[in-house]
Amino acid sequence: MFRFFRSQDKQNTDRAVVKTRQTWFGKMAGLFQRSRLDDDLWDDLEELLISADVGVSTSSMLLERLKQSVRDEGIGEPAKALTVLKREMVSILNIQGADDGLALGDTPLVILMVGVNGVGKTTSVAKLAHWYAERDMKVLVGAADTFRAAAIDQLQAWGRRLEFDVIAHQPGADPGAITFDSLEAAHARHADVVIIDTAGRLHTNANLMEELKKIRRVVSRHEGSGTQRVLLTLDATTGQNGVIQARSFIDAVEVDGVFLAKLDGTARGGGVLAIADELKLPVLYIGTGEQADDIALFNPQGFVDSLFASDEED
Repeated sequence: MFRFFRSQDKQNTDRAVVKTRQTWFGKMAGLFQRSRLDDDLWDDLEELLISADVGVSTSSMLLERLKQSVRDEGIGEPAKALTVLKREMVSILNIQGADDGLALGDTPLVILMVGVNGVGKTTSVAKLAHWYAERDMKVLVGAADTFRAAAIDQLQAWGRRLEFDVIAHQPGADPGAITFDSLEAAHARHADVVIIDTAGRLHTNANLMEELKKIRRVVSRHEGSGTQRVLLTLDATTGQNGVIQARSFIDAVEVDGVFLAKLDGTARGGGVLAIADELKLPVLYIGTGEQADDIALFNPQGFVDSLFASDEED
């Protein structure tokens, strides 16, 4: 596996969580400037965690783990308790592979991008293609979201701009056929990475979920495919709804990780903790803006540090 948590990743992460840091997590840090640890502090902390979209169950679990560590380690100073809170958050986020991204393994690496309408999936495909291309890898993208002509046009525009190949058919074409043709082209052109943009399927639509399973079977059966991964795109601004959506995709097809888009557009970035805790899925990449370079490899420790960074560090 390879790691690319560069200074640019840190800068993008810092920028993406500004709204979250300056609201809920800034207030959390303020709690630990009190003179003592008491029930009022714990109650206020739980309220802030839930407000930051950490979720009720994850917030309760995190608070209990914090209290237990404070008791076990004999901690009486709030500042030290804050250090433990950060440690526990990193522990929740540190699912295997969380700071590695999608490693190549056997080439080509085939990534199926899935997610519901409006989460920013197609733009995330372009960002990810650019991310790999910047690392001197040959990338090919399959436009298998044939239900939306705009999705095909959007990908082709990104491909011209960022100089990656796009395999596309006419709107309404068979997504499985496009996936097959993309894999054939990848083999012929010696591509390192193939990213398949699937339809922005509604998680309640059984037929579309079956289509997703079909695409996965096409990839599995193709002799030229190497490592296969499914990356679920979630919109950070939707909060707990994203967790609900994710469950349906996990039921339909094995998901390897999450691309969390639009993190810069919300003050409730604590939803990352709920995703990791409730779904046991690693967040692998985050979308930090609208440009091609607005993507960061997710790093649990770096993310938590950014959440609690002081204003002077902005």
